[in-house]
Amino acid sequence: MTAMPTAENPRHARRARTGGPDDGPKALEHILGWTLVVVLALFVTQAGLM
Repeated sequence: MTAMPTAENPRHARRARTGGPDDGPKALEHILGWTLVVVLALFVTQAGLM
């Protein structure tokens, strides 16, 4: 008997674990992520890399 693929197996239909926190302030995570993107873009342009 072969195992069913993950998409067809309801036991494994939950979200994949990525090692991050289970729950938390999603807005804070997005704000910090976009802040990092902006700071990196400012650094790249100031350093003349683009």
